[in-house]
Amino acid sequence: MADDPTVQTYSSREKGRRSAPRSAEELTRRNVDRVLALEEAEDRKATAAERVADAVTVFAGTITFFWINVVVIGGWVGANLLLPRYDEIDPFPFPLLTLVLSVEAIFLAIFILMSQNRAARISEKRSQLDLQLNMLSEQENSKMLLMLEQIGKAVHADLRGGPDVDVLAAATRPESLSQQIDEAVEAKEHHKPDKR
Repeated sequence: MADDPTVQTYSSREKGRRSAPRSAEELTRRNVDRVLALEEAEDRKATAAERVADAVTVFAGTITFFWINVVVIGGWVGANLLLPRYDEIDPFPFPLLTLVLSVEAIFLAIFILMSQNRAARISEKRSQLDLQLNMLSEQENSKMLLMLEQIGKAVHADLRGGPDVDVLAAATRPESLSQQIDEAVEAKEHHKPDKR
């Protein structure tokens, strides 16, 4: 295994990192650790306001928050309906309760939007990272196909792989792929029947 060129190449790429993984499980664990490290790095970049927004959003999305609202609103309505008319704090139709719930809704909406904006930025960064990694993989695969073709020629192997091999060996242009996707979407929308 020490003479295996793939291990040596992997080790030289990792430059100073741990040795090559001994199993798929170890490789997967390392990949999970790397993803967690990226997520932790993004969390460290969050401002105090973004952390508060995330915490409020997480709490507001729990069943606990729902039940707190049920108990508070139910208690408020019940107390104001059951108290004698002169002791009511907020008589029917409960304008104070309406005001408080409206303010709560406004603040929750702001916190949720802040949290969603941060999540969208992180998602966009992940998409860019994914695109870059896919492009690197495509370039590596194209280079490997060319290298395999050269090896095949050197050992006088039958290289009649057909036109598919030539197409796959050519470099992919992301711009043209993006344009093809846009054209396909436009064509689909153009031929979609009007449902009015």
